[in-house]
Order: sequence, then structure tokens, then C-alpha cells
Amino acid sequence: MSEIKPTDTAATNAGEEKDLAASKACSDSLKTKKPKPLKPHNAVTIAISSRTLFNMDKERKIYEEEGVEKYMAYMNQQDRENEILLLGVAFPLVKALMTVNSRLRQLYPDSEELFDIVLMTNNHAQVGVRLINSINHYDLPIERFCMTGGQSPIGYLKAYMTNLYLSKDGEKVTEAIEEGIAAATMFTSGDVENQLSDTQLKVAFDGDAVLFSDESEIIAKQHGLETFFEHEKEFENKPLAQGPLKCFLEALGKLQRKFYAKNERMTCPIRTYLVTARSAASSGPRVLKTLRSWGLEIDEALFLAGAPKGPTLQEIRPHIFFDDQMFHIEAAINVGTIAAHVPYGIGQKYHNGKLIEQPAKDAKDKK
Repeated sequence: MSEIKPTDTAATNAGEEKDLAASKACSDSLKTKKPKPLKPHNAVTIAISSRTLFNMDKERKIYEEEGVEKYMAYMNQQDRENEILLLGVAFPLVKALMTVNSRLRQLYPDSEELFDIVLMTNNHAQVGVRLINSINHYDLPIERFCMTGGQSPIGYLKAYMTNLYLSKDGEKVTEAIEEGIAAATMFTSGDVENQLSDTQLKVAFDGDAVLFSDESEIIAKQHGLETFFEHEKEFENKPLAQGPLKCFLEALGKLQRKFYAKNERMTCPIRTYLVTARSAASSGPRVLKTLRSWGLEIDEALFLAGAPKGPTLQEIRPHIFFDDQMFHIEAAINVGTIAAHVPYGIGQKYHNGKLIEQPAKDAKDKK
């Protein structure tokens, strides 16, 4: 019987390292016109559902009326794979994100700090061909997909290091916010794409319960405006707690500063707006001081003192406007603004200033 000789571990390791180095050299030598994939921990990741990126109302109707099997059979038909999906409400926003990326690559060719768009959908993988064909048709730089086969995609948002999640499903958005992820439900507002800037991304935020917590809004709702004004004056120098979209404003600011560093503040392709029902004189200082304490800037602060937001939004024409109260969302939609509802805070218990759900009583009241 022949003797089995022991393996030379050092020689084996050296051989594997040599093979690995050769494979890496070969990979690095491959040329492509596409930009390098983004590193998620450096990118600002925007997760968008398939129904916000594309208009899938017809497909959704089949799903709701005929069930998942009929829906999948419809989507999976080979003669329909090359049928391009119509554009959805998020498409102008995606185009604006691409514009910012293009400008960033001009200034920082090797930068990995850009917008990274992820398609996040509970569609089954079998319908992915049509989605991919539609994305390629519109030349969208979406390389990362998450198709969860009917299960909620919320659990994957953290894995994809998501900075903002946009969907048309309010329940999923609420679930994401409860997980500490910035999220909003997008609403169709008609064909506004031609009215929007094609050189600058414009993002408008409400203040309380969006950028900030709803602590002050609770006082206004439960105790009235006079008590609210007194409270804001008393605590003017105490920063407000952060709201669900503070981290997204922070991410936008990070990219803005890259343009400022190249002396391009006035031509920066990102512009942010605060559109708040607060009064500047009585409750504005706390807002501005809070932003300053966070080290964040807002390009334009518009204090409306209770006036309707619609006309202001019509002038701004943002690619997206975030608000926690549906009557402001409805007003935005009525003037053709792309609006996104942030289901957070006490505002969800009110509509047009009227209580629609009794707040829970405290322990003393229950006794």
C-alpha cells in the first residue's frame, strides 16, 4: 500500500493566493462603459416600490379582483415581457436623482457618495423580466432589486442600508417608520413631469412630525395654539427631537456639501425647502435653532402661519413634498405637486383639524 503524504499547507496557501491574485487582475482588466457599482455604506440609498416607479394600476386591478395566480399568469406571459410599463409617480424624482449623480461624477469621478436606487417590491421573481426590460428601456441606473415573492419587503430595508423608502402601500410605509427607517406613501398628482426642473432636485419637507418629532404638534392639537406659542417661546433654545425624515435631510446635506467644497453652492443641483404652517415670529426660532444644533442647513424656510400650502408648493414645484397630514397632501395634489404622506405622530388622529380617533387615556383617567 502506498503511503499518503501529508499536504504541504504553505505551498497550498501560496498557490491559492497566486490564483486569487490572477483572477483579480483579470477582473480589473475588464472594461465597461457602466459606472462602478456603488458601495451601499457610502451611497444614499433610495428604495422605491415597483408601483411607484411604474404605473401598474391595470396589473394591480387584476391582482385585487382575480387573485395572485391570475396576476402572475398575466405578468409572466412571454408575449408581455417586452411590453414596457408606463411611468409612475416616482419617475420624475428618479430622473432628478440621476441628474445629481451625473453632476457629482463630473466633480468627483471616483466618488461612491451618490444616490443608489433600489427596486424594492413584493412581486415574485418570475415577473422580474418585465420589470428589468422596462428599467432598461428607460435607461434607469437601477442594478439592485429585492423581489420578495408576496412577502413584505420591510425586513430587507436595513439590509440594503436604506436612507428612504417610497411606496404606494401605506401599511408597509408605517411598518418601515416603526422600524426607524425614513419612509413615505407617494400619491399620483397628474402629469407634472414637464413642469419640473430638469437641472435641480427639489425636495420640500413639512416640519413637525416630519423633520422634527410631533412633541410640539401634540401641544397644539390638545391644548390649542396659544399654549403652543407659549411652549415654543419657553423652550426656544431647546432643540426639538428628530422626526422620521431628519436622517434623509442629513443625507441630502452630505451630498450638498460636496458641491459647496467645489465652490458650487449657487449651482448646486440639490435644493431643500421647509414648508411649515408655523408662524415665523412666534414659533419659528426654535425650528431654525434646532436645525443649527443638528449642523444642518435648509435652503429655503417658508413659514405660512396657518395659510394653505398649495400656492407655495405650486411656486416651488418640488419633485417630492413630505407632510404628515393628509389634508396638506390633498392640497398639494390639487395643485399638481407630487406629494408623499409620512404616517407618523398625532396628526394621524386628525383630519382638517378634527379628531378622527380618540387618543388613548392615561392611567389616571382609566381609574
